[in-house]
Amino acid sequence: MEPVKPEQFINRELSWLAFNERVLEEARDPSVPLFERLKFLGISASNLDEFFMVRVAGLKQQRSSGVADPSGDGMLPAEQLAAIAERTHAMCADQVTTWREGLLPGLAAAGLSLLRCNALASDQRAAAKAHFLANVFPALTPLAIDPGHPFPHLRNKSLNLALILRRDGVKGRRKAPQGSTSLAVVQVPSVLPRLVTVPVEKGQAFVLLEDLIATHAAELFPGFGLMEAAPFRVTRNWDLAVDEEESEDLLSTIQDELRRRDRGAAVRLELYAQASAAVENALREPLGLEKADVYRPDGPLQLNDMVALAELDPRPELRVERFEPAVPAVFKDVDSLFGVLRNRDVLLHHPYESFEPVVRFIEEAADDPAVLAIKQTLYRTGGDSPMFRALARAAENGKQVAVLVEIKARFDEANNIAWARRLEESGVHVVYGLIGLKTHCKVALVVRREGAGIRRYVHLGTGNYNSVTAKQYTDLSLFTARKEMADDVTALFNMLTGNSVAPQWKRLAVAPIDLREKVLGLIDREAERARAGQPARILAKMNSLVDEQVILALYRASQAGVDIALMVRGICCLRPGLAGVSDRIRVVSVVDRFLEHSRIFAFGVGDTTEVFLSSADWMPRNFMRRVEVMAPVEDPLLRARLLDEVLALGLRDSVKGRLLRSDGTSVHPPPAEVPVRSQAALLERARGAGQPPTPLQPVRFVAVSGR
Repeated sequence: MEPVKPEQFINRELSWLAFNERVLEEARDPSVPLFERLKFLGISASNLDEFFMVRVAGLKQQRSSGVADPSGDGMLPAEQLAAIAERTHAMCADQVTTWREGLLPGLAAAGLSLLRCNALASDQRAAAKAHFLANVFPALTPLAIDPGHPFPHLRNKSLNLALILRRDGVKGRRKAPQGSTSLAVVQVPSVLPRLVTVPVEKGQAFVLLEDLIATHAAELFPGFGLMEAAPFRVTRNWDLAVDEEESEDLLSTIQDELRRRDRGAAVRLELYAQASAAVENALREPLGLEKADVYRPDGPLQLNDMVALAELDPRPELRVERFEPAVPAVFKDVDSLFGVLRNRDVLLHHPYESFEPVVRFIEEAADDPAVLAIKQTLYRTGGDSPMFRALARAAENGKQVAVLVEIKARFDEANNIAWARRLEESGVHVVYGLIGLKTHCKVALVVRREGAGIRRYVHLGTGNYNSVTAKQYTDLSLFTARKEMADDVTALFNMLTGNSVAPQWKRLAVAPIDLREKVLGLIDREAERARAGQPARILAKMNSLVDEQVILALYRASQAGVDIALMVRGICCLRPGLAGVSDRIRVVSVVDRFLEHSRIFAFGVGDTTEVFLSSADWMPRNFMRRVEVMAPVEDPLLRARLLDEVLALGLRDSVKGRLLRSDGTSVHPPPAEVPVRSQAALLERARGAGQPPTPLQPVRFVAVSGR
């Protein structure tokens, strides 16, 4: 493999932060409805929490362990942490500014006021105090900190108050020296609504729960005077440490780790900007944090909670236009999906087209007497999943049901474990994947007796089997009954449930076996075509592009003359527009109403174009540490739809698209004669108001410099 040149790569962590800045940019866009802007602010805050819990925590572990291996761009863990701190401090300040200067006035103009307790009128103060005494005070636990009361363990992301108390003297006790102070902590109960309603003549008004508690905190400490009250919040390392090789029962091991997870090392302290240095030091030192780990926002902590303001107000004019995905015509008014799929492949584009047929695929199979077996992988499914209920019913109906539940799916472990237990109780054969690998592919197989033989039906998806996120994320579903595809999916499940040797795949490429090699081979093939003077092109849509081998192959293809256009929503470590390296590579990121989540890869021009759907991004973890699937789209009409509609519209998005520059920053594309907003165009078509799909038009491959 050719040597890696650090200057040709964008740092992974800084690229992710640039993506989150694009999300925050939507919260600042006055053309976006108010509640949608509030949603984007909440997403950016929630995203940043996860970034600290996983990525920053991992880098801190590397630094403390003395790891000296640089990232692809040449930065050591300590250098990355310093660069991250600079960017995240600025981002947190931008979030609060967006809230205070953009959203708060907009909410007030809409009749939704967030007030401080010290600014309440007398009747409002009385109502707030009555609410505190009746509903909040009984739920509070004051925690003194002194030699007899050590610093408490604070739960990850919990909201707390740090209180500086002055002893005023207690009858019957020796009076403490004049002016002596002590620290106490009160956790803000997460079981109570954070937005507390106060009476107002017009509209709605609220105070924050922590502000209400701080105002009346003296009630918790008789005999003390309250000198200071400051909200704060701790973020901890939230990754699981599981040795799968040594675990005799993986399910029990992960359950044990989940109980210990809340003891993870602190990685960030968020503290109200007006808090004194004494409070900061009293919190930072027992948490083992450095000065750079302390964030002092001049506004509310945990801004994602502010989304509740939208949930309390039903006005449609403050939110995006409601859209209900429609069931595609091919599945309307049919008695059986299998009767349709027997003779044709079907492609669904969610959320523009309903996810209901995917659920129905499993539900119908569960109740169909002709169905003999159902096999499915489940990664993230949500809470009350109709998929789980249908699979349990199928087993109870006597069918062979095998389900791979990925209990290592980050942040969904507890939910998946609970469902796995219920499925087992219903007679489903549940497996938890291969040792050392996460099973991330989204595949379902239905085996059905038809006439004198057996026919197998396959569903392959780019997104999770989750009815909730299917309305929020853009994903693709491919249904097929093609024999070669069914053979491969059958062999895949045999490998997952029986730990059998992988076969020679007929249609699929599967990680960690041959997916990376397949992708590299397709890229190199286009490069060879270009060198031979033939038309060559690569189009790809994914969430993240990190893998060094793939990036180097794309650079080689660009130098050979291949036109390359990439839609990369989040992390992109490739630098486009480098002279002599990536001149012919163009990278677009679209951030809009729906989260771009589908993975589509196209290689070739015209009738020679091969198009694939995949569960995998082009990242080392997807290629080497996960079970992933890439499947060809063999129906010419479906291929044309993906090329002419999904990829073409996204790559030409001049409204919500951003062009990546070689320095890692993004800019709006040049104004187009006819502005294109890809998601809006797809929504129009889904409503039946759009025109036929726009033919794929050549993309202008202009090097975008980092100046």
